[in-house]
Amino acid sequence: MNVSELYKKLDELIPRSLSCAWDHDGLEVCPEPEKEVNRVLISLDVTDDAIEKALEENFDLIVAHHPLFFRGLENVSALNCSGKRAVRLIKGNVSVATFHTRLDALSGGVNDCLASLLGLEEVGTVENNGEKIMRIGNLAREMKAVDFAAYVKEKLNAPATELIGCGKNVKRVAVLGGSGGDDLISAAQAGADTYLTGELKYHEKLMSGELGINIVCGGHFFTEFPVCRMLEKTIGGLCPNTYAEIFFSNKTEIV
Repeated sequence: MNVSELYKKLDELIPRSLSCAWDHDGLEVCPEPEKEVNRVLISLDVTDDAIEKALEENFDLIVAHHPLFFRGLENVSALNCSGKRAVRLIKGNVSVATFHTRLDALSGGVNDCLASLLGLEEVGTVENNGEKIMRIGNLAREMKAVDFAAYVKEKLNAPATELIGCGKNVKRVAVLGGSGGDDLISAAQAGADTYLTGELKYHEKLMSGELGINIVCGGHFFTEFPVCRMLEKTIGGLCPNTYAEIFFSNKTEIV
């Protein structure tokens, strides 16, 4: 299967119709659409070290969550960070396919993976401004907020979690991997006693008491990384003879 064919199959499974209107993902770098895909590197981000590994170990394609050109493409120039990465990829004949908010919203995507990892039951979707990205579900047993924060740290294999407690025990949990500030109020309105996300701004954290909801920040990288295993399984099903490897890199993570 070549680059173009594999992307088309992934695009059908993770359709752009689920994307937020502002998003920029897709087949972002493709020097040779007809190139056979024998090795796929799966990474949350198209970082310098992910690119280095792809080039050194002869990967044909990087499949990532976050777009290489996050704010859209204005130029390809080695004078800026994204352009420099694109130039390296093109010279090395490595393609890049990214799936961002559509992978967040996808059934079985980022937030379902996060909910599953935490063992949430009766999981449903919470809509906010027409977007169906957040998930909400119940823990099998109620626990104290501080114990839940420790449980999240263990499950995500994160170096730390931040708890902003409102005094409630944890039973009904809303989850949104990555930056979840826009959905905090929706989590409270949906009846969650606790909201797990990757990161929030300072003033958003101050809303915990006002909204009557615990907040746990598990790190942007760590709350989204579990979806890489789903991508590995998906690519394995589409291309059983293709080698796929998950690349763990959190050098840019701030916890």
